[in-house]
Amino acid sequence: MIRIVADAMGGDFAPVEQVKGAVNALHNNKDVTIILVGDEAQIKAELANHEYDESRLEIVHTTETIGMEEVPTKAVKTKKDSSLVVAFRLLKEGKADALVSSGSTGAVLTAGVLILGRLKGVSRPALCPAIPNYRGESTFICDCGANLECKPVNLIHFAVMASAYAEAVYGVKNPRVGLLNNGTEDHKGLLLQQEVNHLLKEVDAVNYVGNIEGREIMYGDVDVVVSDGFTGNIATKSIEGCAKAISTILKKEYKRNIFTKIGALFSSGVLKRFKKNLDYEGKGGAMFLGLQKAVVKGHGNSKERAFAVCIEQAINAVRGDMVAKMKEMIDKVNMDALAETAKTSAEGGAQ
Repeated sequence: MIRIVADAMGGDFAPVEQVKGAVNALHNNKDVTIILVGDEAQIKAELANHEYDESRLEIVHTTETIGMEEVPTKAVKTKKDSSLVVAFRLLKEGKADALVSSGSTGAVLTAGVLILGRLKGVSRPALCPAIPNYRGESTFICDCGANLECKPVNLIHFAVMASAYAEAVYGVKNPRVGLLNNGTEDHKGLLLQQEVNHLLKEVDAVNYVGNIEGREIMYGDVDVVVSDGFTGNIATKSIEGCAKAISTILKKEYKRNIFTKIGALFSSGVLKRFKKNLDYEGKGGAMFLGLQKAVVKGHGNSKERAFAVCIEQAINAVRGDMVAKMKEMIDKVNMDALAETAKTSAEGGAQ
């Protein structure tokens, strides 16, 4: 039985949507037990509205919640009975196999490192969301905001971890990896991108195809896009904003007059498929790669369906033995040697 611990109090619509999502996931996965962590009275009040297998759902009561506006490190260290901290503690103690939260990103990152801990050999954990692409599949961006400033060895780790994630959870064989840059030529980018481009060519564990530009994230032949967290965060949110803008413009234009409304009726099938391809809720949250166990960070505004998909991501990570595969790939790469190579190259380029 796979055990998923869920932070029921994290997110804009907690605990209502988190409870709905958990019940949804239970219905679709008969080999899963879910532990909901949070205010027991509020959780039970929402559960009373649903039918579910009570033998596969457990509630762990907590008295505190970490808000989106709180300083992450201070909150994690002082709010010992918060739903997020207790959930990570249960994960650390082996009472769960994976964790899901839609709470504060900073708090999830902090608790993940301080309580659960990193995989041996991983320099920095990273956030890796699935972005819808033109093929109707997913492109994975790593990192999308956990590490604003990076060294070359960090991005090598991101490439290895995201490759393991894509293969273990989504079944992508030998995923193609591209480095996000301002051009495809080897000389493009800052010193960081130039060094990483050079080093990735030497890593046998990664199927590296070279530099890619931002337009190739959704419309290119790569499965994994590697980036520092600052650039990756801007790219991810730009894509999200663009998708929302296109959807809003289409709705506005089809409602313009009687003729456009009739046109909308004839093209409803196309519009539905278009919406499905750009459906972020259907992609779930961002996997927090590089920790001892699988952790999924959902959007703060996640509702029932999105939270259920996040739980599905966590379940599939356990089923696919993601962490073990990631560790195996990390072990194949001599990171100390790569780090030294990067340092030497950087010093040479600075002269």
